[in-house]
Amino acid sequence: MTLSLDLLLGFALFALVTSITPGPNNTMLLASGVNFGFNRTIPHMLGITCGFFVLVVAVGFGLGAVFQSYPLLYTVLRYAGAAYLLYLAWKIAHSGPVSDSEDGKGKPISYLGAAAFQWVNPKAWIMAIGAISTYTPMQGYFINVIVIAAVFAVINLPSVGVWAACGTLLRNVLKDHRWLRVFNWGMAALLVISLYPLLLESIG
Repeated sequence: MTLSLDLLLGFALFALVTSITPGPNNTMLLASGVNFGFNRTIPHMLGITCGFFVLVVAVGFGLGAVFQSYPLLYTVLRYAGAAYLLYLAWKIAHSGPVSDSEDGKGKPISYLGAAAFQWVNPKAWIMAIGAISTYTPMQGYFINVIVIAAVFAVINLPSVGVWAACGTLLRNVLKDHRWLRVFNWGMAALLVISLYPLLLESIG
């Protein structure tokens, strides 16, 4: 038995809201759209969607249970993700001038890099676990996991594409190096701020 229409529509809304709202992926796509343009950001977008599809399937097929049994693994993963986010923030802050050329300073995140990042992205884990635990019926469970992952991917790709497109629209405004520097440092700061819940939890 697959998902009912009502449950599927409810999940589609959940997927849209979680995919299009601000988070590490969308912040980086906005910055990539500004610095590299939409076309050069497409592999980054596809990497996010495909990597997240695999993550949802993995969580649905038992990876989430592994982390419940061994919470230390999840803690290590979260801090590895935090360290990588800080590295990405540093790269964004030090991005060069706006360029459409592949020979320009700096390069957009690759397909594989974006896909791998989903495994250390705290928001992606929350989205995946929420999707599986809330919207996946137990009857016909394995088919439903694939359906949930596929629907998420279909909604996720255009949602993240909006952020890359918005960044591309800002390119003309930010061709002045001073404003581009301000923008890149602002995006880097937002990535660092996204780690605030993790810091609060560590202190508490």
